Amino acid sequence: MRRPVFSEAGDVGLRVDQLRIQRGDRAILSELTIEIRPGELLALVGPNGAGKSTLLSAICGDLPPAAGTIEFAGRPLSGWPAIELARRRAMLPQRATMSFPFTVAEVVAMGRAPWVGTAYAAEDDDAVGEALRLTGMAAFTGRVFSALSGGEQARAALARVLAQRTAMLLLDEPTAALDLHHQELVLTLARDRARLGGSVVVVLHDLGLAAAYADRIALLADGRLVADGPPVEVLTADRLSAVYQHEIEVLPHPRTGIPLVVPRRSAG
Repeated sequence: MRRPVFSEAGDVGLRVDQLRIQRGDRAILSELTIEIRPGELLALVGPNGAGKSTLLSAICGDLPPAAGTIEFAGRPLSGWPAIELARRRAMLPQRATMSFPFTVAEVVAMGRAPWVGTAYAAEDDDAVGEALRLTGMAAFTGRVFSALSGGEQARAALARVLAQRTAMLLLDEPTAALDLHHQELVLTLARDRARLGGSVVVVLHDLGLAAAYADRIALLADGRLVADGPPVEVLTADRLSAVYQHEIEVLPHPRTGIPLVVPRRSAG
C-alpha cells in the first residue's frame, strides 16, 4: 500500500481527560482519561456495555461530555467546525445503512464529500480507486450496496472511510461481519495506516486480534478504564477473568510470543 495522502492532517493527537458521558441519570463513561497518538493502533476492548462505542462516539464529536475535556490537535474538540473535523478524522460505525439504491462506487465516493471545492478534490478518482482495491471491492463497483452480503457491506463502508483520506481513523467493530481472511485484511490495513503516521482507534471484541495488531490496548469495564498499555501488559489472565467474569487463560504464541487469549472450558 502506498503512503496515503493525509490531506491537511496537521497534529492528529487527541487527549481525553476525566471524561464523563451521561444518559439521563446514568453515567455511561466515568473519569476516563486516555491519549490517542499518531503512529499507533489503539484497540478498545471490554465486555458488552463497557462503553467502547460510546467512547468512540465521544472522540468523534457525536456525544457531548457531561464533564471532562476532549482535545484534538491541541484544541477543544467542540471548537472544531464539522467540515474541518471531517477532513481530519473518519468514523466507521458498527452498521452502515442506505435508504436509497446507491451503488458501491457511489457509497465509496461519499467519503470524498469533505474535499468538495478544495484542491484535494483532484484526488477523488485516485482515492476512491485505491480504497476499492485495498478492501477487495473493486469488482463490486456497480453492485447496489443494499444487495450485498453483510461482510461485503462492511468492506464497502470501510472503503468509504479510507477514501476520505484523513489522518485519524475511528473504526467501530470493523471485523464483526467478516470471515477470517477479511478480518486479517482489515486489521492489516488499519495497522499499515498507523505505520504511515496516522492515528487509528479500533473497537474489537476478539482479544486475539487485538493482541496481534494493536500497539496499545485500552481495556474498559462498566464505563471506566481498567488498563491501558501494550497487549502483553494489559491482557493478563487474572485481569481478564475479573473483567469478563469468566475464567480465562493467556498463553504466549509459541512462535511470535503474542498473547493468545483462551476461555477456560470444562473437559466434558
